[in-house]
Amino acid sequence: MSKTESLEDFYREKFNWLPDNLQEGIGHFNVFNLENHLGPNAVPVKYSRRDFYKVCLMRGRNIYHYADKSVEISGSTLMFFNPKVPYTWECLNDDGSGYFCIFTDAFFTEKMRGNLTELPMFAPGGKPSFVLNEEQDKQVTVLFLKMMEERDSDYVYKYDLIRNYVTELIHFALKIQPAENLYRHPDANSRITAVFTELLERQFPIETPRQRFTMRSAADFAQQLAVHVNHLNRAIKETTGKTTTMHITERIVTEAKALLKHTDWNVAEIACCLGFEESAHFNNYFKKHTRFNPSQFRNV
Repeated sequence: MSKTESLEDFYREKFNWLPDNLQEGIGHFNVFNLENHLGPNAVPVKYSRRDFYKVCLMRGRNIYHYADKSVEISGSTLMFFNPKVPYTWECLNDDGSGYFCIFTDAFFTEKMRGNLTELPMFAPGGKPSFVLNEEQDKQVTVLFLKMMEERDSDYVYKYDLIRNYVTELIHFALKIQPAENLYRHPDANSRITAVFTELLERQFPIETPRQRFTMRSAADFAQQLAVHVNHLNRAIKETTGKTTTMHITERIVTEAKALLKHTDWNVAEIACCLGFEESAHFNNYFKKHTRFNPSQFRNV
C-alpha cells in the first residue's frame, strides 16, 4: 500500500504543476472532466488513502476498490471518497466519461459548523456509491458544470457558490437513500457506539510495516472511553446487534485482506502490524474467519 496521497502528490503526478493557492493554508477545491484522465496515457490511480475528499460522477463500466471490497459498476454512478479509506478505480471500457471534484476538510469547516464524517457517505463503513438513472445523471452533471463555470469566473464569492453546489450534491445523494437508512438514534448507546467506531477506524489504514494496531480488545476501548467494559459491550450490542469483539475482529480481517491484496509485505510483517506477536497466531486467526490461510487468500 502506498503512502497517503497529498494534494501536492495529486497535482504533480497528474499535471506536473501546483496551483498557486495550494500553499495558502486554507481550504482547497478543484473540479475536473474525467475524460481527461482516462485512456492509455492516463496516470494509473494508486490504491491508497488521500488527505482530501473526492466526489465523482462515473459513466460506463468501472471497478472501484474500496477498503477490502471490489465492486463493478455500470451506467452512471455518483461516488464519494473520504480520507479515511484507501481506494482506487479502473475503467473497463474506452468510452468512460464523467466529472470529479476534490476538496479538503477545511474547505467546508472554515465556513460552516459540522463535520463531514457525520454524513452517511463519508462515515466509516458508510455507503459510498449511488446509482443514477438518466434524469438524475443530468441533474448531477448540471451541478458539476456549474462548479467549473464558477471556478473559472472572477466572481469574488465564487467558492461560497461552489460550496453550495457540493452540498447540493451531498443532499441529492442522501435523498436517493431510503429514509430508514439515514435515521440516527440520538441516545447514549448510539453516541458510545459512534465514538467507539471512530476510535477503531482511526487506527486504519495500516500504511507502513512499522505501523501498529494497538487497541485490540473491548477493555482497551472502554479504558479510552472512560466507561466500564460491560457498559461498552451492552451499548454496542444494543445499537448494532454485534459484540464489541465482533466489530474489532471484522475490522482486523478487513485490513488484513486489504494488506494481503494490495501490498507486497510478507505475512510476518502484516501479522506484526495487526498486533500479532506470532505469525502462526495470525495464520490461525485469519483462517478461522475467512476459511483461507493468508497465503492462499493472497493468491486467490
